Amino acid sequence: MSAKLSVNLNAVALLRNRRDLPWPSVTALGRIALETGAHGLTVHPRPDERHTRFSDLPELRALIDDDFPHAEFNMEGYPEEGFLKLCEMNQPEQVTLVPDDPSQATSDHGWDFEGQGNFLRDHVQRLKDNGFRVSLFCNPDASEKAIRAAHATGADRIELYTGPYGSCYDDPAKQQSALGDMARTAQFAQQLGLAVNAGHDLTVANLPALAKALPNLAEVSIGHGLTADCLEFGMAGSVKRFLKAVEA
Repeated sequence: MSAKLSVNLNAVALLRNRRDLPWPSVTALGRIALETGAHGLTVHPRPDERHTRFSDLPELRALIDDDFPHAEFNMEGYPEEGFLKLCEMNQPEQVTLVPDDPSQATSDHGWDFEGQGNFLRDHVQRLKDNGFRVSLFCNPDASEKAIRAAHATGADRIELYTGPYGSCYDDPAKQQSALGDMARTAQFAQQLGLAVNAGHDLTVANLPALAKALPNLAEVSIGHGLTADCLEFGMAGSVKRFLKAVEA
């Protein structure tokens, strides 16, 4: 079975926020993505609301509930109280916890599971008590010891940070090395019972090799690359292209 595609809408929201105007509409483009076959929508509502706004969240929740009940809503964020309350208010099917400082431009590393496992455990339990699946952002070359620590938090999944893989688009040897790291990390996580997601800098060009290297990949969350692709192919066209790429 192919990995599911969750369309990250942050880049759409960032473009909207350049003006005090309601377009492009995050919800309308989310609708097009789901109508075209995307399996879910992802947002990362940062405290400063510089892309996804808190007001977007109930609209996206209602879109899925009313018109796409088999789709999933995935909320990403650092587990501070404000974000946890947003999750409890908007009831995502999945929460992806990332170790970002609020000032970071984008996620660029996974959790230190060995050093922060105790910190994560209580937050994971709180989210699971609310019925949410929990995924933890993970370095692509995480050690077996780190993955054991991730598993000990009680999380359901890890999400492999694929930024290093995406950044070596012009170096096939480095790309193969990055794939090898992720395949080893994913295999060990799956042996422990953790499902594996992936996201960051994934494109139509590099997604097929990732899907082949990680045959049991559960989900890919794609925002920047898919939104860039939309400039040429439109949201519907890009979703079709990425769905085909992940099935390759």
